[in-house]
Amino acid sequence: MTEPLKLLVCCTGSVAAIKIPLLLQQLKDIIPGLSIKLVATQNSLHFFDTTSLPESVQLYTDSDEWDTWSKIGDKVLHIELRRWADMMLIAPCDANTMAKISGGICDNLLCCVVRAWDLAKPLLYCPAMNTAMWEHPLTGKQIAVLEGFGYIRLGPISKVLACGDAGLGAMSEVADIVNSVKDKIGKVK
Repeated sequence: MTEPLKLLVCCTGSVAAIKIPLLLQQLKDIIPGLSIKLVATQNSLHFFDTTSLPESVQLYTDSDEWDTWSKIGDKVLHIELRRWADMMLIAPCDANTMAKISGGICDNLLCCVVRAWDLAKPLLYCPAMNTAMWEHPLTGKQIAVLEGFGYIRLGPISKVLACGDAGLGAMSEVADIVNSVKDKIGKVK
């Protein structure tokens, strides 16, 4: 019997984080046997209730990074999560986190896992930000860096955003993200 695929889902402080409970549930429903862990930035926790997550999904936040380590020889959480996962999905990936990752900054658990990520394993990311932020010249440069690492971009899409602006910048639809993960899984193991 083969071991189930292990997916590390990470979410950032975009309004699109409100879709995290739905995304996790659909991943569990559509991809049988999938094992999921969630890394949530502090800002992302503003947008969803952690009690609405599927029970089988273990949640990690920045404080867990420091609670699990006290002396040399203790396990380092961001390294353990990198070792555990077969694939990573960052949904949503806000402008701040995209800038941090493309610049090599690792000042939170999510960015530390990404910085330590094994580039032989798939990393999918779903940009989600205001249209003006998406159209900023720095965004294109950051995407080029991430794609240079081999990271796979899903979206964004165009729609009326939570702020009322209309245009490109919204996170891809949950069903499309789930289908992309499902398609990629077939190529992982």
